[in-house]
Amino acid sequence: MHTSSSPTIVIVPGLRDHVADHWQTHLADRLTERLDDVRVVPPLEHHKLSRAARVAALDEVVREIDGPVVLVAHSAGVMTTVHWARTSHHPVLGALLVTPADVEVPLPPGYPTPVDLREGGWTPIPRRRLPFPSIVAASRNDELGRFRRISGMAEGWGSRLVDLGEVGHLNPAVGYGPWPRAEELVDELIAHSVYAG
Repeated sequence: MHTSSSPTIVIVPGLRDHVADHWQTHLADRLTERLDDVRVVPPLEHHKLSRAARVAALDEVVREIDGPVVLVAHSAGVMTTVHWARTSHHPVLGALLVTPADVEVPLPPGYPTPVDLREGGWTPIPRRRLPFPSIVAASRNDELGRFRRISGMAEGWGSRLVDLGEVGHLNPAVGYGPWPRAEELVDELIAHSVYAG
């Protein structure tokens, strides 16, 4: 197990494979320059639409860490995180939950269907209060999640809601790329946990 003086940052991607120009990839590179440990949950080779497999992959990464973590999730990775939180007892200082994918409503063409998502175990979305501080960063024009519904999820999870304005799904398809605000929000979670602790 790895032990460090600062919390380990765990990046939780959505259903995508590795994307070099994704903001999570850039964030991992930036944080690695100044923090002790940054981990990325690797893409699945099999059972790619299985929520249980995604949760298990996150849990495997976290179980290798001796000490608290800060989770940084995007899209379906947010759903992986909130499902994982129902059963894990690992210390989490906070979670940044960015543009959650609303898997309870039909997604645009090219994305998994409601039947696929239901069979994969993604629905219903857990809405209980999370056992750690969290920030939900939501977009006003995200085709994968309407702002009003994402706001309701944030309320259920006990998260602070950050309105990002119109940033689409915050992925390379809409121009992100580096997203410096992610690092600011991660720093805020770390600072809050130090102050609260």
